Order: sequence, then structure tokens, then C-alpha cells
Amino acid sequence: MQAIVYRSFGEPDVLELAELPRPEPQAHEMLIRVRAAGVNPPDWKLRRTPYPPDYTEPPLVPGWDVSGVVEEVGVYVGRFKPGDEVFGMVNFPLYGGAYAEYVVARPRQFARKPAGVDHVRAAALPMPGLTAWQAFSDVAGVAPGQRVLVHAAAGGVGHLAVQLAKLRGAYVIGTARAAKHDFVRGLGADEVIDYTGVDFAAAVSGVDVVFDLVGKDYPARSLPVLRDGGAFIGAAGMSDADVAAYERAGLRHGVFVVEPDHAALAELGALVADGRLNPHVDRVFPLAGAAKAHTLIESGDFVGKLVLEI
Repeated sequence: MQAIVYRSFGEPDVLELAELPRPEPQAHEMLIRVRAAGVNPPDWKLRRTPYPPDYTEPPLVPGWDVSGVVEEVGVYVGRFKPGDEVFGMVNFPLYGGAYAEYVVARPRQFARKPAGVDHVRAAALPMPGLTAWQAFSDVAGVAPGQRVLVHAAAGGVGHLAVQLAKLRGAYVIGTARAAKHDFVRGLGADEVIDYTGVDFAAAVSGVDVVFDLVGKDYPARSLPVLRDGGAFIGAAGMSDADVAAYERAGLRHGVFVVEPDHAALAELGALVADGRLNPHVDRVFPLAGAAKAHTLIESGDFVGKLVLEI
């Protein structure tokens, strides 16, 4: 099969198209013929250096998000049969190997792809959609009338987070570059702040939930905008100093890591199928264009998602 491989950590040019043996599903797995693979920030972070630390060593096939067709099932697989169209997030945060013509996975990491959603849009959904869904449903419990601040609101996770928060009845504030404001407003955001020209901490207050997809100094800068009883969800990390500051302030806080969730995937797919949720795909690349996709995702010069079509 054809797959994208990198044999050393480095810049996007370490990604190469190669012929690899087709994986064989174990008794508890299924083999999926990949039609599209989503490109996410962990893909390029791992390509540059082990992420998380001591993750694994090259050669590696990047990626976790796929949409495709079940090719084979193991003897213990009961949810799907060959020919079923499925989408999901493979094994995150462990090895995925999604940038390939075939991938093996546990069936409960996948949901059925809705008939009215094409493979490209379905592949754009799993990691970012599950990240926002689990953060708002399982961790923060976002409720109608709450004020939610989404950092990096025009990105892969952020643009879905804005929409999902609105679907939960929240008042949504997003941070994004000025050139992306129309896009974020089009998602339903009630306010958009240009983080390059305005200190969001001076422009926002009384927030119930901060959903941070940036990291760096954003946890510290976000603390003053939270009301008493508010919550900070850091999908990009918090330092020990940040944790201590939130504890002193008596505010809920934590670093959130997404996990496979077939039930939530099915809910997300249904929202897309009936038009209530839009995974926006900025650009589609062929498998051989993975290096170009990585260059673009690192630049941030896009909105929504990038996808490889296979």
C-alpha cells in the first residue's frame, strides 16, 4: 500500500510517499480502506520531535483521523461488516498511522459515516470534533446562557468549538486574527477579538468557561477573565505556575486530552448530516501532498481543517 512515512524527525520535507506492507487486522480489529485523512496539529508536532516525549521512534506514518470503508473484520468484531462506511480517530494518543491507503483499528473507535456526508468532511471531524464535544459535555458542562471564550476560534478545533458551544445555548467569544473574523462570526460567534491588536484580558470579563487551544502564556492571561466558579480547559497545556495560580484563585482548571469515543462521534456525524454543524475544510491535498499540508498547517494561514484525500 502507499503511505506517507518519515524516517527522521524534522521539517515537512522528511515526509515521503512510500510502499509499505498492508496491515493485517488482529481478531479484535478491522481493516479500513482509507478515503480521506484529517491533518491535525499533533501530526506535525510529532513529526518535528517526539510528542509526547518518548512517544516512539521513526519510521512512522503520521495521522489519527480517517474516513473510509471497512475492508476486513476480525473474528471478534461485531459492530461492522465489510463495505460499511466509517469514520473515526485511530488509537489516539498512541500510534495511529492514518496517512495511508489502509489502517487497522478497534471498531469502537469508529462510527458509521452518515450517507449524506462525504469522506473528506467526515475525516475533518473526529479529533477536533471530539476535543470540543468532550471538553464541553464531559468536563465543563457548558449550559445555556453561559459565556464561553474560545481561543484560536478559526482553527480546526476552535471552529467546531464555537459551533458546539452555540448549539449548547452559550454566548460565545472567540479570539482570532482580524482577517478571520468574518469566518468566526459566520460560525455563530457573538464576539470576536483580534488577539494581535487587543489584549483579550482587557476586553473580556465574566466568562464561565475558557477553552484554550494555544497554550504558552494564555492560561495565565485567561485567569482574570473568569468569573467565580468558572473553569479553564487547557487543550494545549498548563505550567506548574499556572496550576498553582488557578488553585489559589479557587477556579476549576485542567489539561484535557481527547480520547476515542464512538458514541460522541455518532452524535457529531448526525449534527453534520442535518446541517447543524459544519466541519469547514479549507483545502484538500492528495496523499503525496502531505508535506505541503504540513507546511500550511504550521503557518496557520487557513481556517478550519486541512484534509488528505486518498
